[in-house]
Amino acid sequence: MRKKIGLACAASVLLVSCSGEERTQDTLQIALWDEDADDAVTAAIASFNEIHPDIDVQVTYTPFAQYWTNLSTSMGAGSGPDLFWMNAVNFHRYADSGLIKDLDPFVEADAEYDKEDYYENAVELYSYEDSLYAAPYFVDAIALVYNKEMFDEAGVDYPDETWTWDDLEEAGAALTDEEAGVYGYGATITSNQRGYYNLIHQAGGQIVSDDGLYSGFGTEAALEALQFSEHLIEEGISPGVRMQIESAMTQLFQSEMVAMYPELSPMLGEVVETLGDKVEVAPLPSHKEDASIIHGIGWAMNEDVVDPDVVWDLLRELTSETGNAEIADSGFSTPAMISQGERWLESTPSVNLEVFLEAQETGAPYPVSNNTAEWQRVEQTEIQGAFLGQKTIEEALETVANEMDQILQEGIDVEEEGDE
Repeated sequence: MRKKIGLACAASVLLVSCSGEERTQDTLQIALWDEDADDAVTAAIASFNEIHPDIDVQVTYTPFAQYWTNLSTSMGAGSGPDLFWMNAVNFHRYADSGLIKDLDPFVEADAEYDKEDYYENAVELYSYEDSLYAAPYFVDAIALVYNKEMFDEAGVDYPDETWTWDDLEEAGAALTDEEAGVYGYGATITSNQRGYYNLIHQAGGQIVSDDGLYSGFGTEAALEALQFSEHLIEEGISPGVRMQIESAMTQLFQSEMVAMYPELSPMLGEVVETLGDKVEVAPLPSHKEDASIIHGIGWAMNEDVVDPDVVWDLLRELTSETGNAEIADSGFSTPAMISQGERWLESTPSVNLEVFLEAQETGAPYPVSNNTAEWQRVEQTEIQGAFLGQKTIEEALETVANEMDQILQEGIDVEEEGDE
């Protein structure tokens, strides 16, 4: 049984929020945080309006830093957008709280929608109790982004699929120029998805145990991964965490202060726009295993929409073959629909985007649980604190593992109580 939060103030003709606002059937509201998706969203709305010409679709873009606060506030008051972007960190909280609709009844009734058309990892990521609660929209992965010109000037061979951590360190040292303020590699600490999550999996570990009860931060794999990053920083191959806090790794790379670093596929367009043909990508270097963290965004439907069938029509247009083609052509990110991956490759022909598609087949899914955001706050505080010299990495990982175990197991206990 899911736990419902907030008050739904619904009527047969319109939805009245607790603040007194009205949302009529001739208006739909959708919310997301990245305006780079605007072309794809606008095209899908145009297709929807061919079916429903009298419905006005209003789009709200909210910066990511405020997005979840605004969404929680509006939905907790019984209103909120009809459709909105969902990520893995928050998915279980919204699904378990009864704030978003089970989409399986719509999928089963719609001959044009087939889950098998989408990357399996994306479908699994947004499934709750074996039902789909957010329709996959686009997917992302991490690859090694590098500056070819900087490699050429240093006489270093470009990275490829054979690279290991040892190769990364050797090349990073050769690319580093302390006098010029250039770092060979960016060992990312301020972003877990771009940085150490990948390393932990490459070292043979995982972030959360398969049963969702235990942390992976108390393992030798986690220690090895974090110590490797620490070593690269101590050797001057990578910027330290203070510099990373002041300037995101993406900006350091665009400023040509970093020769290579792990990056998300949706960020590649910005990087290429800045550096042009200097940019290329390669698979992340391996260690004991190959691994790249894969994630993606889904569209979730508000549980309290006025006309679910009409909202499903909009959701289907957003995630249809046409909608995915728009994402592919824009170059924004990898479409969640498998068939449109090849089309996406053509959006930025100067870069080997195939690396990101291959990662979808071999990558490690982004870690999720009922309370991901809660334990990630502990994780990020402790790990960044260790890299700022407040404690050792061993001490930080021990704290993360202990507190995370407690949070995970409390989350399971709460879920079981709600099912009784």
